[in-house]
Amino acid sequence: MDEKLIAKLGPLARLAGIWEGDKGEDSAPAKDRGVEQNKFRERITFDPFGPVNNHEQELYGLRYSTTAWPLGAESPFHEELGYWLWDATERQVMRCFIVPRGVNVLAGGTVDENADSFELSAKVGSDTYGICSNIFLDREFKTVNYLLKVTIHSENSFSYEEDTQIQIKSKPDLFHHIDKNTLTKIS
Repeated sequence: MDEKLIAKLGPLARLAGIWEGDKGEDSAPAKDRGVEQNKFRERITFDPFGPVNNHEQELYGLRYSTTAWPLGAESPFHEELGYWLWDATERQVMRCFIVPRGVNVLAGGTVDENADSFELSAKVGSDTYGICSNIFLDREFKTVNYLLKVTIHSENSFSYEEDTQIQIKSKPDLFHHIDKNTLTKIS
């Protein structure tokens, strides 16, 4: 990999590469709108790029794709595409992605350049770090908050925990759709 480019990625630098993990846990809405627990394996590819210039703003980032399969299954149950971005001047890490269920998220947070862990968030209705859904999901399973915690354990291991908070129609309390995994760098 281009070491000069990697050096511009701030706290995202150690994520560049291909990662796999088979310790994934998913707590999701079931078909009956109750709770469904799933164990999964996943593969994440982070490909560095940059710079991207917005006038005075300079961003560097990771183009990424994620695929997750239930343990023992051939067909994936989850895919997403997006970008992780680093704005060194503002000390902002951003993650923008789309899930082919019809949801897109731009989450962000203030992060130190050499951080080993960080948190990003998004909220429905925000002009900066927000969430947008299709008509059906907005009516039946409205995502209102998104929280992400990332911990880089070493050059070859990181973990994450996502809390996607959903207002399910006819349910008084928010549903916490939790996904977490620990991944190992394979390339």
